[in-house]
Amino acid sequence: MSPDRRRHRGAHPEDARLFEAARLGALRVAVSELSWLLSRGYQAKSALKLVGDRHNLRERQRLAVARAACPDGSREGRRARRVDAGGVEGEGLVVDGFNLVILLEAALSGGVLVLGRDGCVRDLSSVHGSYRAVEETERAILLAGEALELLQPSTVLWLLDSPVSNSGRLAARVREVASARGWPWEVRVEFNPDREIVKSDRVAVTSDSNVLDGVKRWLNLGRMIVEKYVEGAWVIDLSK
Repeated sequence: MSPDRRRHRGAHPEDARLFEAARLGALRVAVSELSWLLSRGYQAKSALKLVGDRHNLRERQRLAVARAACPDGSREGRRARRVDAGGVEGEGLVVDGFNLVILLEAALSGGVLVLGRDGCVRDLSSVHGSYRAVEETERAILLAGEALELLQPSTVLWLLDSPVSNSGRLAARVREVASARGWPWEVRVEFNPDREIVKSDRVAVTSDSNVLDGVKRWLNLGRMIVEKYVEGAWVIDLSK
């Protein structure tokens, strides 16, 4: 496999066609159907294939549908545990580092973002075990920091996945930005940050579905930043 030499985390060449306005109705139906199946205990992979084949969806459309869908029980549980921005002043926050940074990198570089049934905005990037910084990385960290500063939490802990390549480099970059701006963050690289986030009593900053279903409280910071700070972000609404 050739190394990842992308300078941006932007749109795929076919995204303009795959996610044009005329196709969004079918994608919303697919999200509804997949969510119905998941709510009744169907296995995610086979349910997505069933729905994707029925609507003749391409791979990236299936990815968008999967990231927008969720079982009814999960949606209601996530809504019940979500904390508003005004409710985190003086609270400790734990940030799912890769999850937030990659979302903001994609938003800043014009990538497709999906608004799902649970109210989260998610990117379509596929970073499985390998991460490479792009031109928007530092700006993404700065946007996150500016938003976090306004929330006035008592502490902010960033967690990054050690099995992902270059996690140490990203951690160092986050520390450098925080030091330059006087943000008193703690940044750690952990083997299993998802488990640490779920176990933590801090308010979680993540849009990872598996993590959201386990945390006690969470803040939808990624969506807040995209809507407030990234003018013209390409968000397709598959939530209805």
